[in-house]
Amino acid sequence: MSILQLGNDSIQINGIRVSTIIGVLEQERISEQPIQIDLKLEIDLSESSLTDELDDTANYGSVTEQVYKVAKESKDLLLERLAQRVADEVLSFQKVLAVDVTITKLRPPIPVDVSSTSVHIWRKQSTESNLVNSSSAVIALGSNIGDRMSYLRFACDSFDRKLKISSIYETEAIGGPTDQDSYLNLVISVETSLDPHALLRKCQRIESGAARQRTVRWGPRTLDVDILFYEGCQISSELLTIPHPRIEERRFVLTPLSEIHPELCPPNWNEELPPEEIKLFGRIDE
Repeated sequence: MSILQLGNDSIQINGIRVSTIIGVLEQERISEQPIQIDLKLEIDLSESSLTDELDDTANYGSVTEQVYKVAKESKDLLLERLAQRVADEVLSFQKVLAVDVTITKLRPPIPVDVSSTSVHIWRKQSTESNLVNSSSAVIALGSNIGDRMSYLRFACDSFDRKLKISSIYETEAIGGPTDQDSYLNLVISVETSLDPHALLRKCQRIESGAARQRTVRWGPRTLDVDILFYEGCQISSELLTIPHPRIEERRFVLTPLSEIHPELCPPNWNEELPPEEIKLFGRIDE
């Protein structure tokens, strides 16, 4: 049964072809095999049909790219597990209410004449994602490669409902390889209907859109997008920790944070942290 109350609007994306490692047999763990992914996104299209604005719907190009990436990199044993990964990724897009996922093995390695095998699942936004009542989150942005301002603008523009945006501050790189260029950092607060883990996937997707490479720990990067706080939420897991575990050590985060949310900064942080050269650089809207 559809969760849509105003009809059965949908976006369908069919025939995403990917060669990937999938399966339990020995040869399936060595050689890639072709699969096909078909999607049906349940989404209320009444707003976008009037405004003609991409922000009022789900960008099927971005959805397709992210699903392809998930399938290419997953290396799961079962189609069922890959289908769940794909569903989770699609549901991280803010406007998507539910999704049908069908994944088909185009050349199943079984000793009978079968043209294909497939798995189909239907998943909806969990009640925990709070579709009706949005939550606020505080996010830190940083860049020290290439056109730093353009990357920061790209990240800011990727969030629909921004509540507050700090000034931009320039700091020297701390930790990691030597001879890195200086960072530009700012902090924003946003309103979101995504749950914390879906918001994390959105942040990672924004980083990927800026060609972020994760090759060296604390190395230079085109864009860093970190969740600092999520309203009413504390999480400690391998994938996500909220509040961010190193906020109190980072003057380059606390300085812009204190500008828009001083109540979230630890007491006397400015006196207790070691001195660090931080220069006011400007604002994102200048």
